[in-house]
Amino acid sequence: MRQRKLINLALLLSLIMAAFAAETTRKEVAVKGYVLDSACAFTKGLKKPISAECATACAKAGSPLVILTPSGTIYWPIADSTPSSSQNDKLLPFAGKKVSISGKVFERGGSKAIVISKIEPVQ
Repeated sequence: MRQRKLINLALLLSLIMAAFAAETTRKEVAVKGYVLDSACAFTKGLKKPISAECATACAKAGSPLVILTPSGTIYWPIADSTPSSSQNDKLLPFAGKKVSISGKVFERGGSKAIVISKIEPVQ
């Protein structure tokens, strides 16, 4: 009987910890950064896009656009539905530009993703 109580307690604690972890990885935030091609963000070590035309051309060729913050953090824009869909259409008008984005952020394995609820240019 004592063993069963310990198992139930452990299960309850696991559920509470899982719920807490889910809450901490899905928080609404505001992010400022540049919209640029994901390949350039990783392979070129850029601090900002080369040009709007370059970012647009890469996006139209199928490369996902990402948000690069001044600290170097890269946010992958994702949909909040399954099956997922590309967020390039939403970001294309801002390709190569600095933006402010609000949305829910998800973190996993060192990667960050954002479900965009609002996006606007930063002057």
